[in-house]
Amino acid sequence: MKLYNGLSPNGFRVAAFIQEKGIEIEVETIDVMKGEARAEAHRARNSLGEVPVLALDDGSFLSESVAICRYLEAIYPNNPLMGKSPAEMAKIEMWNRRMEHQIMGPCAQYGSHSIPIFADKIEQIPAYAETQPRAFSKNMQWLDNELADGRTFVAGDFSIADITGMAALMICGFLGELNVPKELSHAQRWVKAVTNRPSFSVFKG
Repeated sequence: MKLYNGLSPNGFRVAAFIQEKGIEIEVETIDVMKGEARAEAHRARNSLGEVPVLALDDGSFLSESVAICRYLEAIYPNNPLMGKSPAEMAKIEMWNRRMEHQIMGPCAQYGSHSIPIFADKIEQIPAYAETQPRAFSKNMQWLDNELADGRTFVAGDFSIADITGMAALMICGFLGELNVPKELSHAQRWVKAVTNRPSFSVFKG
């Protein structure tokens, strides 16, 4: 297998998932900011021109980050990150979707509508981008309220849901406009717990 990956929330998500699982996979970096993901060579792997993409041993390609994670979870079942029982799987899926919509969503929309490299992908609306920091702050307040019960991770044990949320925050930090307010102590506690894991040490510094 070989992973084609680059700067994106979904790229961070798969990279952290692989680190947490302890899997060794060859990685080729795609420079998203230089447009390499849109180049013909990469579109041959993913017609949407996005990262990450996992090249399988049979020569086929798998894109979409959760699909890649599900595949890796299935062939490397140790250190499960997507649940063991039906109830765990459902709860983690619920929280993973929440983190996608509530945390990753505003980050992705802000970047898509404000970074010039994405102008060929969507019709950018700068005024819409300007609304996303407010949406992000509102959603972080929601997350802080959810974590007020004192739990360390969003779905109980550490899972892909925590990875998804933190991957989004990594990109938020890169954009420089969306940061977790310091007064949200429960959310800050969660941030500290996740970033202290070895799976996210690769992104520090």
